[in-house]
Amino acid sequence: MAVLGVRLYGDPILRKVAEPVATVTPEIKQIVADLVETMWHQVGIGLAAPQVGISLRIVVMDDGKAGAQALINPAITDRGGNVREEEGCLSLPGIFGEVERSKWIRVSAEDDEGRPIAFEAQGLRAKVIQHEIDHLDGVLFIDRLPPVTRDRIKKRIQKDGLSKSARHHAFAL
Repeated sequence: MAVLGVRLYGDPILRKVAEPVATVTPEIKQIVADLVETMWHQVGIGLAAPQVGISLRIVVMDDGKAGAQALINPAITDRGGNVREEEGCLSLPGIFGEVERSKWIRVSAEDDEGRPIAFEAQGLRAKVIQHEIDHLDGVLFIDRLPPVTRDRIKKRIQKDGLSKSARHHAFAL
């Protein structure tokens, strides 16, 4: 396993729609292992492949309850309710904002062996999955903020840059 470099805001790959995974191969399994290792190293609870420069529809997460889990080609098939909570992101270290997400979601995906899975998620797990699927679609959490808040954040980033050490000290997805 390897710790991969996390791409930061401004990197074009973060704005691309990731490609579907055709088949779970040994190479895909290695990517999953590297994503998990990188997520843990960065003290994150979720990570999408584009965040490390790999444009594939793979996310990993670990909400502290069931261990690390990979979702390959994940899709939200149903959702309900709304909740507004603070989020951060490993690709935007030190930046936080209140984002509205669905309270619960139903997800279909493949696991790290290529087997189809489907489940319902709520709370933190639902928030992490929604955040990471956004990355697969080229969407960052700041895109979901009110325009005035988003513009202030972008101006702050232009002026001060991003704190590369901040991600080690804060709750980030």
